[in-house]
Amino acid sequence: MRVVNDPVLLWPLVAVLGFLGLAGLVVALGRASTARYEFERNLARAGQQRPVDVPAPAGGDPAGPATPAGPALGETGGPGGEGARARVDAPLPGAGAVEVAPQARTAVGLATHPAGRRLADPGAPTAWWLVDVDGDRSAPAALAGPFADRVEADWAAVANGLDADARAVHGVLRPDGTVSRRPSAQDRAWLAELGEQLDRLPEDWDELLTDEDALTTLVVEVTAALVEAGLPLHDCSGADTGETPSGGVCLTPEPLHGGILVSWRQHDRMSLQQVRGAALDTAVQRTMNGTLGTLLVQFGFVVEEFAEAGCHLVTAIRTHPSGG
Repeated sequence: MRVVNDPVLLWPLVAVLGFLGLAGLVVALGRASTARYEFERNLARAGQQRPVDVPAPAGGDPAGPATPAGPALGETGGPGGEGARARVDAPLPGAGAVEVAPQARTAVGLATHPAGRRLADPGAPTAWWLVDVDGDRSAPAALAGPFADRVEADWAAVANGLDADARAVHGVLRPDGTVSRRPSAQDRAWLAELGEQLDRLPEDWDELLTDEDALTTLVVEVTAALVEAGLPLHDCSGADTGETPSGGVCLTPEPLHGGILVSWRQHDRMSLQQVRGAALDTAVQRTMNGTLGTLLVQFGFVVEEFAEAGCHLVTAIRTHPSGG
């Protein structure tokens, strides 16, 4: 007969029961700790949300004068439109020493923009803004912003279907929701480049260039259009500095006709040395002069052919091409 050792079977059973008991104890302690934490947190929240009684001014209404809420953004008329201004209400006179916390500034921005809504804080540093393309160019109404650069502003306009109704400008947001334009880094670089090109004008311009002269404004507009198209001015001072002029556009004042003569000048290698022959030099001159006339007409200038020289006379600018 086989004898069974009872203690051998008893110890595994004790171990299992002990494990289950300890596990149950841990679970119970955890639930108690969680319940206590939730109770204390709710108690703290209730204390923070409990209103604090503020003593009313002597002789006044116990409830105190109500501070009128500011108009919702875009509810009042005027420039800026919907989502274009922020307002902070102040307590009325005689309301005592009760300090009214300013309302959260209303966001000016596109709700669907991937970068989220943008906060418009009047008086903030300069930035890029999307403004109403049909609004006042001197004080355009802000539609969205601010943006870090023009690329981000243009992308937001295209992504939200505003490319036909908005344009990007650089400036500061006014309290009324309009944007006061400021030169951007790109604008300053462009003005420096334009100044270098204007320094290439011949000496004939020295006595004519004044801030009030209409011809001065016209030559600046023509130069800007040519440089934007990728055509530099001919450096007439190159011979004085010992450098070989590389060619370009010649702008000659014509005060008797109230305009500017525009012609093309080839590189000295072709125009003076004529290494490719006189026939090709003449053909290139005629082709480039015709191209300049067509180009300036497309930019909105009043252009007419001048005598038989093949150059063109620019007398005014009819329209400004659309731009930011």
